Amino acid sequence: MNNWKDELHEIIFEADTPAGKAFDVVLLVAIILSVIAVMAESVESVNNKYGNLLGKIEWVFTILFTLEYITRIVITKHSRNYIFSFYGIIDLLSIIPTYLSLIFVGGQSLLVIRTIRLLRVFRIFKLARFIGEGRHLAMAMKASRPKIIVFLGAVMAMVIIMGTAMYLIEGGKGGFTSIPSSIYWAIVTLTTVGYGDIAPTTPLGQILASVVMIMGYGIIAVPTGILTVELSKASKTHTNTQMCQECGNEIHDDDAKFCKMCGEDLLIH
Repeated sequence: MNNWKDELHEIIFEADTPAGKAFDVVLLVAIILSVIAVMAESVESVNNKYGNLLGKIEWVFTILFTLEYITRIVITKHSRNYIFSFYGIIDLLSIIPTYLSLIFVGGQSLLVIRTIRLLRVFRIFKLARFIGEGRHLAMAMKASRPKIIVFLGAVMAMVIIMGTAMYLIEGGKGGFTSIPSSIYWAIVTLTTVGYGDIAPTTPLGQILASVVMIMGYGIIAVPTGILTVELSKASKTHTNTQMCQECGNEIHDDDAKFCKMCGEDLLIH
């Protein structure tokens, strides 16, 4: 027979039971409503008319989310695992701004970070395919990191060289008043953003700009190719939504009854 902590853990952390799904659906609705209240408060006409009411509503949500956060810490066997987990940090950040608003004016506007908590919807509605693909993508991005870092380093060197060359060619004309400004132009041009606030006026500068534009199309494709290769190599993903109380691991085989990391009972009913 599970004790009250195990029962609460099943409701709050899992999405495999009706009670757990109902809790998370209510939580998502509360998150959405609180974010809407924050956005509405930023509209001057609405704030002038309903500012006090919206402020009270925000405090109600903050208190509820604070109680939820404390409850999650209490019912977790090793609180540290939850506190320093991705969702734990987001849950904490989602309540801090309201308390900061008591000290810093306008601090409550940062509460829009609560929208990140909507990621829980993937667990709530058992969108197994999206859970698996999300982990698949995360693994691919992690494996791609060294190659992407080297690639970005090469791009940075390229824009510095191109920016410096354009500064020398244009001689301060057309907005190229310094090497940093010229590097900014190179970045904007290489990424094909093209704001147009700085533009070369000399024939040689326009030729160099054309070269940078053409290179931009090729460069954009490189990180996409790196990530695609790693996606094809990524190991198979799992769709189980159980979270281990002992170590906090959330990646389990679909038919797992015990955590493969620590051997803890997953409390599957």
